[in-house]
Amino acid sequence: MEKFEKQVTGMAGEFLAAGKLFKMGLQVSISFGNAKAIDIFVHNPKNGKTYTVQVKTSRKKDNFRELKGKEIKPDQIFIFVILNEFESNEDFFIVKGSEILKNVNKFFGSAYNNENLPEKGTVRWQSLTDYKNKWNVFYI
Repeated sequence: MEKFEKQVTGMAGEFLAAGKLFKMGLQVSISFGNAKAIDIFVHNPKNGKTYTVQVKTSRKKDNFRELKGKEIKPDQIFIFVILNEFESNEDFFIVKGSEILKNVNKFFGSAYNNENLPEKGTVRWQSLTDYKNKWNVFYI
């Protein structure tokens, strides 16, 4: 995928995720690349918590490439977005970094273990099915 296409795909996922978060009544700020490994800041005024979010986007049901293992923080939230065809709704999978770190083999495959996070790994989209629409992490 060429660089422009990757950027457009990534921005689409970030804006779609931000829209869902706004719809939930949360305060949202997109970093536009100004915060390393953070795409969106989310503040929940009801519980006073602020969350950092990294969004990974794919145009179809495919693996999510280039998730840097060293950048996975337990308290960060990852939103994986599958855009699907234009006429179809997007799929959102919401996972806390602590879940990924606890289950490295599940997300990255058995080539990795908790002591050997990938420099740049590929998250298998099938490993995310339990996290579909788990927006409740923004209320914990």
